Amino acid sequence: MNTSEPIRLTKLAKRAGCAAKHPPGFLLPLLGLLPPITDPNVLVGSSTADDAAIYKMSDDLALVLTTDFFTPIVDGPRDFGRVAAANALSDVYAMGGKPLSALSIVGFPDALPAAILGEILAGAAEIAAEAGIAIVGGHTIKSEEPIFGLAAVGTVHPNRVLSNAGAKPGDVLVLTKPLGLGIISTAAKNDQDAKSAITEAIRVMTTLNRVAAEVLTRFEVRALTDVTGFGLLGHLRNVTAASAVTAEVWADRVPVLNAAREYVSAGIAPGGTRANAKFLADWVEYASGVSPEQQLLLCDAQTSGGLLAAVPEAIADDVTRALSAAGTLANAVVGKITGPGAGRIRVTPGRS
Repeated sequence: MNTSEPIRLTKLAKRAGCAAKHPPGFLLPLLGLLPPITDPNVLVGSSTADDAAIYKMSDDLALVLTTDFFTPIVDGPRDFGRVAAANALSDVYAMGGKPLSALSIVGFPDALPAAILGEILAGAAEIAAEAGIAIVGGHTIKSEEPIFGLAAVGTVHPNRVLSNAGAKPGDVLVLTKPLGLGIISTAAKNDQDAKSAITEAIRVMTTLNRVAAEVLTRFEVRALTDVTGFGLLGHLRNVTAASAVTAEVWADRVPVLNAAREYVSAGIAPGGTRANAKFLADWVEYASGVSPEQQLLLCDAQTSGGLLAAVPEAIADDVTRALSAAGTLANAVVGKITGPGAGRIRVTPGRS
């Protein structure tokens, strides 16, 4: 490989970040073929497509178990490590837990200098330190594309687990980061990022959900998830299906990075985003006035996106004020749980 020019990691990846995930339409039927989990200590398994598993160790201690890894979503090795680490640890926060430790998962091509992997690992260690943990080991294999992520372990009280299965009619939906990360990273990968928006996207993706989780766990949160590869509507679908409810999303209330609006209007979107939209056609009804571009933004495959919480409407103002005071990147009420049901979602231009 010619090393006279800087190596752009995204050029080595066919699909970037969480957009490389298999779509839910591929995964969910496979999960349905697995034998049921009968261990009574498994408080959360795979049946509700939640963000992590929960295993009860004692009356006051449970483990949060998760793994997440992908190909490069940004060009810089250190930034790649930082984004991947923040994304993996997000699953722990999304269950109401606190990270305890992590292991690295690495695939690395022989053709790349070892120093690049050193930078990836250093970036991940930086984010882990910010989360108050250490990366204590890991495993590497040779691969055609760079791959990096973490297997993370966290802790949570068994009675304080925040799963995706507790949303109730009347709850409102609060989002803590803006959307558009998949669209912007795709623009950057394809040399179409005229606004250099990838810098802001990296800032969003490397911001831990730690502060948002600390705020939310002070309130009555009935369901919690993080918004990653399946997009806002895909992860909300997991909440509504697991909770046996229906929901409404107000498109004009959803925070979106400005450049993403411009880029999606120019036809830029990752394949994962389009796959999400195809799968969700059976679950989501769009009212007139919700443009195709808005629909793609709501399905955009995020990497290290924000938390999406279902909270009682009576405390929504207190929750958003507390998030704002803590400095989260967003604190928007973006929709509502509308009633019992089979998981359907309706998207309207504004609050009805």
